[in-house]
Amino acid sequence: MSAGQVLGANIRAFREQRGLSLSELARRSSIAKGTLSQLESGAGNPTIETVFSLSNALDVPVSELVTARTPPEVVLVRARDVEVLSSNAVDLRLMRRMDVGDTVLEIYDQRVRPGATQTSEGHPGKEHVLVTSGQLRVGPVDEPYELGPGDYVCFPGSMPHSYETVDGEVSSVLVLEYPKH
Repeated sequence: MSAGQVLGANIRAFREQRGLSLSELARRSSIAKGTLSQLESGAGNPTIETVFSLSNALDVPVSELVTARTPPEVVLVRARDVEVLSSNAVDLRLMRRMDVGDTVLEIYDQRVRPGATQTSEGHPGKEHVLVTSGQLRVGPVDEPYELGPGDYVCFPGSMPHSYETVDGEVSSVLVLEYPKH
């Protein structure tokens, strides 16, 4: 099953599970009904903003929308096999989702491109960021932190926050931590 088909099937399943019409999900997510219909059919190329809007509107972690669950003993994920979610400044690849007790952890390979700023109005959970190369300005919009290789920060995802390079491209690991629903 392609990444688009997985996303479409998951959107439809969560929408129906919550008893939401396509129109109501469009209203809650601020995404056009036609776009939602296209995504549910497995077509389209959603942006990071679209996936996060759906995550918030359906009250589920992003990983619930973009991954098919399998129970293997060993998990090997090749970067080339994972679809990239892109915005104006950030490319994300969901590498792994883990349910740990009452917590969901999503591990992303994150690349931040120079020349643009990625902002988020907020979402449930916490963000953990570990920079592997480059200089990154990240965190609450009014008080971001500057991180270099090997630096780590954790902050509440619920507050408005941003990602911006200081000089050149940045590679980092992003872990989103959510309470399990």
